[in-house]
Amino acid sequence: MDTGQKNRMKCPVCGNDCVDAAHDILLSIGQIFSPCPDCHGRVLDKKAPLKNRFYEPPCSCGKRFIDEVFAQCYVIMIEEGIFAGTEPLAKVGMPLIHPGFFMREPPYLPARSLVLISAIVTPGVAIRLVDEVPEIRGVVRSGNFVPGISSPEPGGVPRSYDLLAGCDVRASIFPTSSGPLVLYQQQSQIHIEFPRDYNPKIESVERKITPNTQWFVDAACGVGTLGLAAARFGVPHVVMNDAWFSAAFWSAFNIFVNSEFLAVDEVVMHKTYEEMKARPIGLMPEKIAETRGRQSIEVYQGDLADLYRVLPGVPVLTALDLFNKEDTGLIQRITAHFQEHVIGEVFIP
Repeated sequence: MDTGQKNRMKCPVCGNDCVDAAHDILLSIGQIFSPCPDCHGRVLDKKAPLKNRFYEPPCSCGKRFIDEVFAQCYVIMIEEGIFAGTEPLAKVGMPLIHPGFFMREPPYLPARSLVLISAIVTPGVAIRLVDEVPEIRGVVRSGNFVPGISSPEPGGVPRSYDLLAGCDVRASIFPTSSGPLVLYQQQSQIHIEFPRDYNPKIESVERKITPNTQWFVDAACGVGTLGLAAARFGVPHVVMNDAWFSAAFWSAFNIFVNSEFLAVDEVVMHKTYEEMKARPIGLMPEKIAETRGRQSIEVYQGDLADLYRVLPGVPVLTALDLFNKEDTGLIQRITAHFQEHVIGEVFIP
């Protein structure tokens, strides 16, 4: 990927031009979910059924209040026999907007700006929702689990939600002290993280980084939030790793998305999305992407227990941001393993 080719990013999931560089996303957030003077919308009771099976169409500006979008989805679910009309509006599902960022008011949605996560939707209804509800970008059927790998230790089972229609690739915007990061992910494959006006994990990373920090390691990187925050903060060498293919891939892709904020000239991908999808869990860490330029950023897919094998023999600052932090025994074992094999400091953000 040449970082100058910002308009040529193709979505690896749907193949369309639905992925924008960070600059374009950030320029849009001032008005993207704001109403025009002609917009209006009802605030509906999410805990009650929809009355009269009625919904307003989009405004002439192309936007519609989010409650009206849910009202149309509700009507379709009644017509398709999923709902009897007595269910609360909220049962339609969980809305994930694109791009996601901290907002103080409910949004007025433009076209293709909503990924719907629903436990009750069927494939046929999902196709109809994407075809008939202009705001819907994709429909995902959820399960009673968190998508990804069930455990960071060997033997963890990979699990994903089901993308039933459309595209579920969306971006979230996270603040850092050096400026915002735009992070894409495929929502059926990765746990949901809602942006807030501050991010305590990013702040903990920035507190740990000093002028002497030359290497930062994000050992369980997800879509690259902490590793890219360290890179945005100016750390010269950053290593990101995740055993789950979707996390490692989007970490690499997000370097490209945010490249204008980094001291990189090129992002070199060593693996394609399809190649990584065919090998969903990495064992021995394999380099899947790296940068060229003044700042070195590497992305690996592999078991974090073996990550030390590809790290330099110099002090590194390692963040262990494991999802299941309530398992204190697991955290202690992994932390002790890193402290035994890696020079430098290990911390839990």
